[in-house]
Amino acid sequence: MVAEAGFIVKIPAYALVALLGLVPAMAGAAELQEETLNAWDLYRRLTEQRIDGELAPQEGFLIRDFLPDGEASTVRRSIVMGNVFIRKMETRNEEGGKIEIPDGLIHHWYGSVFVPDAKLEEVLAWEQDYANHKDYFEDVEDSRLISRRGDVFEIFLRLRRKKIITVYYNTDHIVTYRQLGPGEATSRSEATRIAEIEDANTPREREKPAGDDRGFMWRLHSYWRFKQEPDGVVVECESISLSRTIPVAFRWVVKPFITSVPQESLEATLGPLREALTRHGALISR
Repeated sequence: MVAEAGFIVKIPAYALVALLGLVPAMAGAAELQEETLNAWDLYRRLTEQRIDGELAPQEGFLIRDFLPDGEASTVRRSIVMGNVFIRKMETRNEEGGKIEIPDGLIHHWYGSVFVPDAKLEEVLAWEQDYANHKDYFEDVEDSRLISRRGDVFEIFLRLRRKKIITVYYNTDHIVTYRQLGPGEATSRSEATRIAEIEDANTPREREKPAGDDRGFMWRLHSYWRFKQEPDGVVVECESISLSRTIPVAFRWVVKPFITSVPQESLEATLGPLREALTRHGALISR
């Protein structure tokens, strides 16, 4: 039984299994089009423009500082209780309208956690220990630091995304850290290469051509904020990614799964981060 456009549609179990079995076949190769990439660039540019404005010297630093008072209080209460707070976001165009993404979908999420009794320097040092990220995050099969130039890190991550089907990627990222003031730091991560892997973990493994894969993740950027508070550190992440659209005939089955993966990936990053840093702080204190 599934809901579509406000109606409950009854589907026999065997039919639903058959439909879900079509997901890998439906999600054949999808070529990244220039107009899709141009729309993504506009969305990214306007998002970064808003972020840069929020980080300019003024009242407020965290993303929640720029939310309505009631929602900001909800975020604060939630993370202090040990939860991972997740919220969908959307960047609008300069006229306040929706940014259309031809043949593509933008996934834009904000997440926040609180690491009790932590120090900002410890959190940043742990974050920058990229060689060990594979030991903490279920979605990361391998992680390596390629190079470092001051506060700019070049890293490699082999990622696994699982929802109905499992997709593997070899990815390269540039991560830039900034210390903005006492107790405040940011980082900005840009995936410079995303290669979907065919026949992963088999002798036939190979990378698919960039922009000519199944299109589940064409672009990925993330924007982090770290703030020292008297009793710990607030960690926030704003993530935007680009994927293909889903054929209309199958959208009601597939879209909930495709669109849930970016949200779940953010949760799967912030939850283990808080847990690992909390354990790390306990070890240091002992």
